[in-house]
Amino acid sequence: MKYLFVCIENAGRSQAAEALAKSIGLDAMSAGTIPAKEINPVIRRLLEARGIMVGNMHPKLLTMDMIGWADFVVTMGCSIESVCPAVIINRMNVKKIAWNIEDPKGKSEKEVTRILDEIEEKIKSLNLPVK
Repeated sequence: MKYLFVCIENAGRSQAAEALAKSIGLDAMSAGTIPAKEINPVIRRLLEARGIMVGNMHPKLLTMDMIGWADFVVTMGCSIESVCPAVIINRMNVKKIAWNIEDPKGKSEKEVTRILDEIEEKIKSLNLPVK
């Protein structure tokens, strides 16, 4: 299965989800509707502290090709409807998973650690065998 994780800036939640998914062997990509210039430095530092190197990762613009590549499109949660990936993706005929993950932007290291733990648990649940 191929997973595309999307949020607005592709700087925090979706980048973390891509990195964590790849770290357990899932085929993953991430993107955003309005990509930031760089990955959230707290996300980068905390992922690397977990042994997950994100040196070559960068925010990317969500494209139709990316959506077509994915078996599942996972939206990370957002509050700005005009640019929210979920609004765009809900209009398309794709398999969607909606996660309401808090935005780590501007949060303390402790809060971001909690957010990463939540994302990691959700990622692990994706890899469970279907019964």
